[in-house]
Amino acid sequence: MSDNTTGHDDSVRADGGTARPSGERLSGNSFLGDFWVNFVRWNIKAVRNPFVVVGSLVQPIIFLVLFTQVFGQVATGALSGGSTGGITYETFLLPAIAMQVSLAAAAGSGIGLVNDMEEGLFEKTLVMPMSRSAMFLGKTAAEILRIVVQIAIILALGTVLGANVATGFVGAVGIILIGILFSLWFIALSNIFAVVTKDQESTIIGANLLQFPLLFVSTAFLPLSAMPGWIQTVATFNPITYGVDAARALMLDRDVMTVVEVTRFGGIWDTLVPAVAVLLALDIALGGIAVYLLNRASSSDVQ
Repeated sequence: MSDNTTGHDDSVRADGGTARPSGERLSGNSFLGDFWVNFVRWNIKAVRNPFVVVGSLVQPIIFLVLFTQVFGQVATGALSGGSTGGITYETFLLPAIAMQVSLAAAAGSGIGLVNDMEEGLFEKTLVMPMSRSAMFLGKTAAEILRIVVQIAIILALGTVLGANVATGFVGAVGIILIGILFSLWFIALSNIFAVVTKDQESTIIGANLLQFPLLFVSTAFLPLSAMPGWIQTVATFNPITYGVDAARALMLDRDVMTVVEVTRFGGIWDTLVPAVAVLLALDIALGGIAVYLLNRASSSDVQ
């Protein structure tokens, strides 16, 4: 019974403790406040463990420098004719490296989650009085921020090496936005690996086993016409192809998609519209699975 004369709320459990509020909102903090706390937390964690952040950037830089310097002249010859004719290999390759940065950085999402699980922080954060949606969104936003910074660095380096963004600054911003959209499906997949395996090494191996084969059986490093028939077939169903083609269309200011022939929208939009549609569908599908698994793991861990 409550004591109205003292203004004391005695929603008391049988063990003498106070009853816990029901629902996702467990605190008096705002959703944005909870989001900001987690956004800052994951950025601080990245700064304190720079190996993952730097590693996800160094590898694509090595690819950009080595591929352009070692294979530049040969590859430029292979680009003559077709939708990508008349450009240097630096210009052709830069959008692919930007998407590779997105993949490498997105892979770190699951690694960070597993690290929290192994250190017991995952369970501790789940019982804290804050919105779980804000927790996960804050984490994702911190990862997207790192992706934006890293793609910007790659675009600047590529320009120094001789690449040319035909659409200028607006096109460069567009490539960064495509990188964000492209990264979300792999962020979700990385977190799926983390929740299923609960092991850091398994998460890293799973992400890398997908990342590198998918890169080489896409239009990332060579145009579709220069690849064997079976790779052309695989590239059609490879999500990396759609991210790279969308970024490359912005890079060249022309329609470059060859895995799907679309002529309805005209010009660059014949690449951007189908590519964005495929990436959005993939983001929603894998994102839904990741949220389901994270919610199930959360419910299990706080019981």
